Amino acid sequence: MHLKLNRKRILRVMNKFGLKPLRHRRTLFKKRDWETKDIDYVNILKLLCPIRENIVWVSDFTYIKYRGRFIYLASVQDFYTREVLGMSISRFHNRHLVEDALNDAVKKAGCGAKYIHSDQGSEYRSQDYQTLAKSHGITISMSDKGSPWQNGQMESYFGRFKEESGDLNRFESLPELVEYIYQQVYYYNNKRIHTTLKMAPVQFKQEARRKLS
Repeated sequence: MHLKLNRKRILRVMNKFGLKPLRHRRTLFKKRDWETKDIDYVNILKLLCPIRENIVWVSDFTYIKYRGRFIYLASVQDFYTREVLGMSISRFHNRHLVEDALNDAVKKAGCGAKYIHSDQGSEYRSQDYQTLAKSHGITISMSDKGSPWQNGQMESYFGRFKEESGDLNRFESLPELVEYIYQQVYYYNNKRIHTTLKMAPVQFKQEARRKLS
């Protein structure tokens, strides 16, 4: 799509020069009876599919292995536009990590969403996080226990992020790695064509706003 060339021509060139895409490794999940029990919060993603921004945000965090230790990246993404609104990087995965990402999203969006969806991790179930969300007028939504596919948008985003980032040990210092992460998020939001949207998330958001105006 970026080159504005048809798929067959691209494949011919790739075959000619022996180019192959990096294959995304699929994670297979097996459902068990205990994984489908009800939880305290409704799973809003089972009930609606938003048709504008700031209705549902999805959130999660992942670990990044760097030179024998781990750092953690938390993100908040608008379910409709796919834009990463908030993020936080820390050496620890705790409530502060996810709270900072939520605060960052509210600051950048200028408001809270109607709902914010996550898994049932202890960071998201903490009273302080729930109180923070409610203070912004946001209703909590959670996946069923042990059901990561119910937050598939964030799972896919982090999977692609790691895949495209390659070997992060190439960075000589942690500040260089952190700078790279912010650059990658900016690239994803503003320049990288999203396959579903057919354009970058920020461009999609702007087009959606224009149609509503």
